Amino acid sequence: MRLWKWDVRHLDALFEGRPDTLSVQEVADLLGMTKPGVYKWLKDGVIPGYKVGSSWFILRDELKETLRAGANIAQPEQT
Repeated sequence: MRLWKWDVRHLDALFEGRPDTLSVQEVADLLGMTKPGVYKWLKDGVIPGYKVGSSWFILRDELKETLRAGANIAQPEQT
C-alpha cells in the first residue's frame, strides 16, 4: 500500500480552514478518495483515526503530519 504522491509544500494550504476533527466523508472529499478507501486506510493504520462506537473521526493535524511524513514512501506490501 502506498500513500498518494503529495507535494508536502501544499499540505498547509490543503488543510487551511478545516475543522480540528474530520469525518470520514470530509477526509474522502479532501483527498479525492472514496469513503471505503478511507475506511481501509483507517483499518490498516495508514492514516490515524479514532473509533467511538461505530463512528470514526480523524484529527486534522495528525492526518496532515502523517501525510507529510509518509509522502512518496512505499508502505510494506501485505502478503
